[in-house]
Amino acid sequence: MLRLLQIENIAIIEKADIEFEAGLNVMTGETGAGKSIVIDSLGAVLGDRVSRGLVRTGAGSASVTAVFSGDLPMEWLRENGIEAEDELVITRKISADGKSLARVNGAVVSVTQLRELGSQLVDILGQNSGLHLLDERFHLNYLDGFGETEDELRAYREAYGEYRAIEKEMRDLEMDEGEKERRIDSLKYQIGELESANIRVGETEELEARRELLRNAGKLTEAVNEAYAALYGGDMTDGAVSLISQAEGALSSASRYTDTLESIGSKLSELRYMAEDAAEELRGFKDDLSFSPWELDELESRLDILKRLSRKYGPSDTDMLAYLDSCKKELEGIEYSDERLGELSVMCARKRAEAEKLAERLSRSRRDAAERLEVRIMDELSQLSMKGVKFKVGFEETELNSTGSDAVYFLMSANAGETPGRINKIASGGELARIMLAMKTVLAAKESVATMVFDEIDTGVSGIAAQRVGEKLGDLGRDKQVICVTHLPQIAVMADTHFAIEKTISGGRTFTHIDALDENGREKEIARLTGGENITITTLIAAREQLDAALCYKNKNREDRNQ
Repeated sequence: MLRLLQIENIAIIEKADIEFEAGLNVMTGETGAGKSIVIDSLGAVLGDRVSRGLVRTGAGSASVTAVFSGDLPMEWLRENGIEAEDELVITRKISADGKSLARVNGAVVSVTQLRELGSQLVDILGQNSGLHLLDERFHLNYLDGFGETEDELRAYREAYGEYRAIEKEMRDLEMDEGEKERRIDSLKYQIGELESANIRVGETEELEARRELLRNAGKLTEAVNEAYAALYGGDMTDGAVSLISQAEGALSSASRYTDTLESIGSKLSELRYMAEDAAEELRGFKDDLSFSPWELDELESRLDILKRLSRKYGPSDTDMLAYLDSCKKELEGIEYSDERLGELSVMCARKRAEAEKLAERLSRSRRDAAERLEVRIMDELSQLSMKGVKFKVGFEETELNSTGSDAVYFLMSANAGETPGRINKIASGGELARIMLAMKTVLAAKESVATMVFDEIDTGVSGIAAQRVGEKLGDLGRDKQVICVTHLPQIAVMADTHFAIEKTISGGRTFTHIDALDENGREKEIARLTGGENITITTLIAAREQLDAALCYKNKNREDRNQ
């Protein structure tokens, strides 16, 4: 769960340390006080896009640090080579020019990595979540998440992928006769040109090295002759080999008088052998420098051929030979395309039948899950004071695609007796908020994310409906850590931990303060949410009554759960 959120120089928040607890954490405050900035900061440290506009005016940079404890995504940490510890510390620094740097337990990570990690730690639900509920493209994902159809979907996708691959190969082979003949002629020409060149792997490098040698044969011969003469001498002088041999002979007779001279004599013998070996290598190298007058021209001609072919078929000998091999395979495939098409046609029909069978099995699982989801959602909506609302999952059969053969969409009727219609045509803002809360309550037990954030879940909700939303958030907080931004006292009273967010102006600058409230502070904040600035003894008494009623509700639920 999220234990600590540290914010520095984000918008109007100069510095804030927020220590969250288990259960339901509620943040309240006047409009514009900075509640949404806290959520934006959390989103930033979890991989959301950021801009320089997020940095507080006058600051060179901003930073957000989030500390998580409890069940951590150990597999992600291992896969990304990050040392696992008892807690997870994520930091994101945003500079005034909009650039950012993220670290996880001190290790630098990319924004993509940060987003992957964030999705396993926190689920943030705000206005965009409501838009997802309206967007039918997401409805199938919601249903699959509830129905746990991963195994059926994985098996179907494997068969469907194989079927589409066979289809693609068939399309590639199904060309008209004119196009086929043109392609055959082109391939045969390229194969003939490459085969006639008799290319060897490494040939170009060998020829270029030989060319360099021949181009500098004169200088090399002169150097070799000079070195050879120094070793073996000439008509008028003794060479190194002869001189070493003389030294060796001079010590040979004297070495019987002392071991030192014998040792030196051995070294001279070794030195003479090495000098003789070097002279022989020089003689061999000199022989290699002997070449016919036309060898360099032939070598240049061969390199020109290889260079011309490399421009057409690949930069290296290996690439050209690989291209030759691919041409031969393609030519063989075209020449035997009719036979191959017959084989593929049988394979394609068999694989499509397999994909259709798996799609039917997947569809049955989804329809079974849809029935269970409808019952669960209706039960949750009833608890959220939406007893007259009907929720249905609609299905349409589609052509096979990557998700199966189902188009799924959510239906609802806002009032008893009305025919359910598409949810994106029927639902109001308050209804969407409660349906989303109902769905998240149903799906929460199946999701591994330990922290859920609700931003403006109270949109369009008031009265008894707001009370039911608060109670539902409190219930959800028994299994998950829940963080909620709200304007409603009916939700705030259900908090296990309550933060007040207040904006002040000092020295011409705006500052936001975030404080955890004690019981007296909660009474005053609930009274403010109920009566505004006019906080009286009556509103304080009413606030206390609301807090006591919320506590009774939580205690009763706790007792019922323990029974």
